[in-house]
Amino acid sequence: MSSAATTAPSVDKVDGFSRKSVRKARQKRAQSSSQFRSQDKPIELVQLPLLKELFLKKLQQCCTLFDFMETLSDLKMKEYKRSTLNELVDYVTLSRGYLTEQTYPEVVKMVSCNIFRTLPPSDSNEFDPEEDEPTLEASWPHLQLIYEFFIRFLESQEFQPSVAKKYIDQKFVLQLLELFDSEDPRERDCLKTVLHRIYGKFLGLRAFIRKQINNIFLCFVYETEHFNGVAELLEILGSIINGFALPLKAEHKQFLVKVLLPLHTVRSLSLFHAQLAYCIVQFLEKDPTLTEPVSVMFLGELEEILDVIEPTQFVKIQELLFKQIARCVSSPHFQVAERALYYWNNEYIMSLIEENSSVILPIMFASLYRISKEHWNPAISALIYNVLKAFMEMNSALFDELAANYKSDRQRERKKDKEREDLWRKLEELELRRGVQNSDGRCSYEGEMPTAGQFRLRRGLQTRSWRSGAVQRFVPTLLQHTYHVVFK
Repeated sequence: MSSAATTAPSVDKVDGFSRKSVRKARQKRAQSSSQFRSQDKPIELVQLPLLKELFLKKLQQCCTLFDFMETLSDLKMKEYKRSTLNELVDYVTLSRGYLTEQTYPEVVKMVSCNIFRTLPPSDSNEFDPEEDEPTLEASWPHLQLIYEFFIRFLESQEFQPSVAKKYIDQKFVLQLLELFDSEDPRERDCLKTVLHRIYGKFLGLRAFIRKQINNIFLCFVYETEHFNGVAELLEILGSIINGFALPLKAEHKQFLVKVLLPLHTVRSLSLFHAQLAYCIVQFLEKDPTLTEPVSVMFLGELEEILDVIEPTQFVKIQELLFKQIARCVSSPHFQVAERALYYWNNEYIMSLIEENSSVILPIMFASLYRISKEHWNPAISALIYNVLKAFMEMNSALFDELAANYKSDRQRERKKDKEREDLWRKLEELELRRGVQNSDGRCSYEGEMPTAGQFRLRRGLQTRSWRSGAVQRFVPTLLQHTYHVVFK
């Protein structure tokens, strides 16, 4: 029995309870399996183009444009392009390593070919965005995918602005801004996202973008009064203003005064008032001189310093100090004015003021006297009356002299204002009476004669371009006859 055991062939035994044995058995079966391999025919594989090369070819293919006004033409080709654009959107969203230096010019070329175009004129000058339906872009099935692809491209983690700046330049941005005049709100919404991404990634284009938006708004306010994308541009500006560093640059303050504030004068204000108000609030929060908590804290800190200052040191700073206090008293914000006027409740500060009333009273008098009659808050007016009364008790002779001088100055100013108004009224009457003298001695206007109200409006807004050719041609003649008619 033992000899039989030694002569029997060796057989691998599989232990059903051993995991190692099970894996070994499975491995042997997988290695020996050949039921799916055909030995009759040799397999021939064709080398397909790389995905990166295919990506570039698809970009080039999408540069083909179709006429969507002909709804039944090229339906199959339009569907091919739409399908390709969907593939491109998915590819840039999910893939990695596709952004090479060769990719950037092809992407910008494809996007430019599809979105940059001459916008059609408005169907009617009487188009009311609040009442009428906008004209939608016929090619939106393709344009939507183009914008989505470009946004995903700009948002990609592999996107390199240092490479893209060769192709996304000032000319590209300028054409992009012109598209904001599109009547299709869907396109303007996509443009808003694209421009915001470009502003965030291309530091060298930021000043240019702000300047061109300024130009669009100035043209809108003073010339055309028509631009469809004002609300979207203001929405972008709101986020831009929010990122302004402190203190605000003079350029930004000038933008507030000369661009944003005049936007309140256009007839279509209701269409973008919410976005405009947001921009104004952002500026107020940025500028410490326009926020009352900072001014109030400054005045409180200043009072604490004055409580411990020596009279000899007070004399050195009194002029600059009370010029600033006079500005605070004149503030339309009642908390700032109130905090400044509370200085006269401080006994030590009052003693310093009384000792130097001959210097301080002339600085403060004009602001106090004017605000006492003009301030909207009756509590501030009452405080100012108390301050004026205190000054009058300190130095009645100087007070009476300053009051007389102030009244005479105001009378002279009113007289000059009246003379100026009379002059313009006579010029308006002259314009309506004389017209433009032709060579034959007859008076006539080319086109409609402007009214006195229109002339007054043009005179008040000197920066606005004069649209009436008749008035523009009449100005030289008007100036020639001014002296003889007005001053004779």
